[in-house]
Amino acid sequence: MSPASTSPPWAKPRRSSAPTRTAGLNESLNSAWRENGRLQRAWRWLAVAWLLVLVGLGVQQWQLWSKESRIDTDILALLPQDAHDRLLSDVTRRIADANARQIVVLLGSADGAATKAAEQAFRQRLRDDPQGKALLQESGSIEGWFDQARAFYAPYRDRLLTGQQRQRLQDESAESLSESALAALYGPMGAPRLTEWRQDPLSLWPQWWQERAAASGLRMGDDGLLEADGKHWSVIQYETLGSAFQLDGERHIDLLLDAATAAAAKHAPGLEVLRAGVPLHAEAAAVQANWEINTIGWGSLAAVLLLVWLAFRSLRPILLVAASLLIGCGVALAVTVLVFGKVHVLTLVFGASLVGVAEDYGIHWFASRQAEPADRRWKLLRHLLPGLWLALVTSALAYLALGLAPFPGLRQMALFSVVGLAGAFLTVIFWFPWLDGGEIRSTRFSRWLGATLERWPRLHGRRPVGLFLGGVVVLSGLGMLRLTADDNLRSLQSSPMSLINQQIRISQMLGMPSPAQFYLVQGDNAEQVLEREEALIERLRVLSANKQIGGYRAISEWLPSVQRQHADAALTARVEPQVLAAVGETVGESLQRPDYAAQDLQAEAFLASPAAMPFRHLWLGEVGKGMASVVMVDDLSRADALTLLEAQAKGIDGVRWVDRTADFSALLKHYRKLMSALLLVGIVLVFAVLYWRYRAQAWRVFAPTLAAGALTLGLLGLFGQPLQLFNVLALMLLLGMGIDYGIFLIEHRGDASAWLAVCVGAASTWLSFGLLGLSATPALRAFGLTLLFGIGLVWLISPLFRPPPHDAPH
Repeated sequence: MSPASTSPPWAKPRRSSAPTRTAGLNESLNSAWRENGRLQRAWRWLAVAWLLVLVGLGVQQWQLWSKESRIDTDILALLPQDAHDRLLSDVTRRIADANARQIVVLLGSADGAATKAAEQAFRQRLRDDPQGKALLQESGSIEGWFDQARAFYAPYRDRLLTGQQRQRLQDESAESLSESALAALYGPMGAPRLTEWRQDPLSLWPQWWQERAAASGLRMGDDGLLEADGKHWSVIQYETLGSAFQLDGERHIDLLLDAATAAAAKHAPGLEVLRAGVPLHAEAAAVQANWEINTIGWGSLAAVLLLVWLAFRSLRPILLVAASLLIGCGVALAVTVLVFGKVHVLTLVFGASLVGVAEDYGIHWFASRQAEPADRRWKLLRHLLPGLWLALVTSALAYLALGLAPFPGLRQMALFSVVGLAGAFLTVIFWFPWLDGGEIRSTRFSRWLGATLERWPRLHGRRPVGLFLGGVVVLSGLGMLRLTADDNLRSLQSSPMSLINQQIRISQMLGMPSPAQFYLVQGDNAEQVLEREEALIERLRVLSANKQIGGYRAISEWLPSVQRQHADAALTARVEPQVLAAVGETVGESLQRPDYAAQDLQAEAFLASPAAMPFRHLWLGEVGKGMASVVMVDDLSRADALTLLEAQAKGIDGVRWVDRTADFSALLKHYRKLMSALLLVGIVLVFAVLYWRYRAQAWRVFAPTLAAGALTLGLLGLFGQPLQLFNVLALMLLLGMGIDYGIFLIEHRGDASAWLAVCVGAASTWLSFGLLGLSATPALRAFGLTLLFGIGLVWLISPLFRPPPHDAPH
């Protein structure tokens, strides 16, 4: 080992190694440690208290997790809520919750009979599987729905008209309408009808049903199967059972559906199976997160333990450092669940990278203990405590910077990280002095690594420093010119592409609109909401007829307003008796129009009926002080579709176009700019604090982090990585963590054991955050890549700016 490390730093005088401003703290600690025995007794009780805290948290968490899963996979839970528009946030949540447990499976083949046989086999396989019964139950099916809906609507047939029918009954004469009725009665092909001729002489009701079928985009064959892409498709719907559904990182639902698919395929050669539903995305996210936690967390742990082994060649440091890491992560998980109720899977993946930071405390302890007798460990603790406290505070502040943005997910990550660091720190200072009673020998690797600082180049004079910083400016500038911003919410999508493609196909075949774009219709009561919907539908019908959009989903198409019901009932009551009278004269028979329901079709009755089953999610009911519904639109593939749809809401009271994807993207952009501004403010404040502490030497501490941050942005541009909010947040974390290297080099010059600890800690931190770059989640990958570049660069650059050994901080 180099001469600087032949004795512990606390056992030899160091010329001006500690600033006068910390002299008071050191003097207080020295005084407190004079009565060593009493302090050890107090420390023993603190160690026991920490053990009791851990046991209590463990018991409490066991009770919580045994009841239900506390893992959250909803991507919306990561995003900020609209503080200025709670209504819209509530509506968005209701729409998401409406399908949160639904799974849709489509079975398709060229032979309709084979499709039905495959459907029966699919259903039977899941019914016979005990796990299938525990996880899934069949939900409402479209089979038999039409007969139920027709029976429900029959008493109100006279007030169900399409726009074209309404215009026709108003414009055509009774004679012309009578001729049409006779043609329908005696024509060779007849006219499609759903009732006895006398109840619907003009065949109005079948046309009303046909218009709704066309608007839904569904093409049903005579066998009751969906016809699309040249195949006959059976539609099966399931609902997950929340009490049995555990997001434990295993493919429970996916494997069940695979088994049912294999059983169905035996009855229909060439069977195609499509799946869609939020639970499938949630399970895929949980499986991916489980893999990433194992890869990042255990990979980080393995890297840390390997570095510890190389540095100390002893099993005790490995076991104790591993214990501090596991305790820190366990406490972080427990506190996060206590505060938030659940922990997001991305928080767990991000928390797995905490291993590379939390191990610093244990490594500093063993690096300082190396080659020193065990009886000096209490004095060593006295020497290390101020530095360890400072390291904890600075790292915690860096992580807490993540919580400045009003992102629930980021606040979870900040809390998880700070608590995890604190847990590892307390484990080191409370337990290590008691558990580390043996000797830690010096190793060849530790001596070599500690001596590398002396061989590291140092920039002398203004010209070398200026040339280096000029090169940094040029290189980073070239990269920044290619750097582009991407705030699109879709860039956060991490579901498997196969699942996304199946979701898109099913949405197209079933005419399922996007839940992220819709019209929000509000009114004082149900009647006003329906009337405003009808005014909107008149405009959408024109766009649909011109092929500018696909279909649309509105509950007023199935539940007309009372005002419209009265108008249509009065119109049919005037026209149909005239038609029946004219036809009766022709055939020589008296024809009487039957009576219809005297009461109106009310929203409560409709929503409670089987007829409302496919459309019930469109009705929000009471929202705020009034009522509300949503109108959804299909096929937004045209470039100008969103602009056209937004224009349709203008001039209609209580109707507004909502594009949640654009709203969230705008929110991400807003906070990216806000956090960039806060980053600049942070840079100024950090430099001010450093100048107060180090005066003319402050630039040596600050320059490496600033240069590393600029080069990181340049590298992101050169590698084609877009700038996102999460890159900016990573730069904030880099500012808090990177400064530590510069502080070390100006505070502990020539201290080989401390340089060993920092190198091992920095290497493991670099590996941990670098492994986040392997994440399939774009946000975490952006975060990881930024810190992969930043931490590595600041680690390499910091020694270049270290002051000469004979200079002292002022």
